[in-house]
Amino acid sequence: MVFSDLIFLFIFIPLFLLTYFLALSVDRTLLTPRPLRRRRHYVCTLRNAVLILFSLIFYAWGEPVYVLLMVGSVLLNYLLGMLIGAYDVSLGKRKAALILGIVLNVSILGVFKYAGLIATTLASFSLPFHDPHIVLPIGISFYIFQSISYLVDVYRREAPPQRNFFGLLLYISMFPQLIAGPIVRYTTIATDIRRRHVTAVDVSEGIWRFLIGLGKKVLLANQLSAVSMQFLGGGFISGGHPDSQLTVAGAALGIVAFTLQIFYDFSGYSDMAIGLGRCLGFRFNENFRHPYCSSSITEFWRRWHISLGSFFRDYVYIPMGGNRRHQALNIFVVWMLTGLWHGASWNFALWGLFFGVIVFLEKFTILRLVSFAWKPFLHLYALVVVVIGWGIFYFEDFSDMRFFFATLFHLRGDLFDFTVESAFWDHFWIFVLAVLFSLPIYDSATKMADVTIQRFSPFLRTVLVLGVRIVMSLFILSFSVALLVGDTNNAFIYTRF
Repeated sequence: MVFSDLIFLFIFIPLFLLTYFLALSVDRTLLTPRPLRRRRHYVCTLRNAVLILFSLIFYAWGEPVYVLLMVGSVLLNYLLGMLIGAYDVSLGKRKAALILGIVLNVSILGVFKYAGLIATTLASFSLPFHDPHIVLPIGISFYIFQSISYLVDVYRREAPPQRNFFGLLLYISMFPQLIAGPIVRYTTIATDIRRRHVTAVDVSEGIWRFLIGLGKKVLLANQLSAVSMQFLGGGFISGGHPDSQLTVAGAALGIVAFTLQIFYDFSGYSDMAIGLGRCLGFRFNENFRHPYCSSSITEFWRRWHISLGSFFRDYVYIPMGGNRRHQALNIFVVWMLTGLWHGASWNFALWGLFFGVIVFLEKFTILRLVSFAWKPFLHLYALVVVVIGWGIFYFEDFSDMRFFFATLFHLRGDLFDFTVESAFWDHFWIFVLAVLFSLPIYDSATKMADVTIQRFSPFLRTVLVLGVRIVMSLFILSFSVALLVGDTNNAFIYTRF
């Protein structure tokens, strides 16, 4: 199940919210008489139970058997976290427990995500290995990384161990961020798991944020995917035997469409996750900050998938020595891992190393010249590199990848054909809107509107803001539902990572 599914929107969410807020009212009735010092450990127990139950249903919708894997993983990390966080245990034992936890978590991820890649790679060298054909559990990369961050934070004494198993299960399994992130640190929501307060403003802002994400996904990403699939897959490029119809313009239009598609797809999911979390009283950190406005690749990766970048920085790069020692090695290790995290295919490792090389070179060139360089040139440079990177990311088959880049750089094929013209003009306004909203235009418009309406009374300001949001919300929801009816191209890209 995904957030942009009609079943989720009109069955799962209404049932969940009805049950959740009934549980909240029961919690308040039962717990109010308790003294504050006793109440702290019981607050929200029933609503947390409802949230856990619906999260497990949400995850089991597509693959029920892997719920057991996730719950087993949580139990493992719960026991290790209790040992690591104990104050009467020696530092050596705590460190050994942390290492064991990291090894076991990485092993789970390795078996279910990379066993096939390793087996097929070894088989290509005529070694007796066969692909085990293990189905990848949805969202396993996200919840394994959250488990590792939990253990490390407990070891560093940045957070106390979760002494209630169901509290840790809630942190790992919470459906708003379970399938495709963002990667939520335990320290971010540790207090909210036990007690949190939801206001009408939280619910209003959460619904608004969710609908913005829904619009990004359905109105933009899904429409752009039709263009990217038309020119990067199907009849133009297929299984290493490319069709000669692909032109330079077609390759360019396809990869530009994918560049915009993956941004709106993933940032849309993050917006929906942040919005749902806000409705429930959780404050998830931002995951995107207008990455296509960057003037360097280093800046781009500070704006794109921020939760993943901060994870590798805090748990891999800095512990390895960061900028203090072995900087080049640290950079390439982090970027190799970043690439492989995205998928069990060697093109992702190549994609990671590609950006690792660029980031390493920037430290000694562009980043030292930023204050002197012409800004539009730097923006253009960053966009070109990012687009090339998405070309590596898209093609898991290296034959298809070579064919695509040979066409893109006009080493083969025609320059232009009418198929490209037709596809571009059929989706012209989609491209215009996608480019505009990738800029901080919404933020600027919001600030200008705030300044403009300051002259009105507080009541009138509230009415105006609420009216505009209601109209825009109805527009986004109605058009999204209309496009979702009968749509077969609605999966989120990052759910397969």
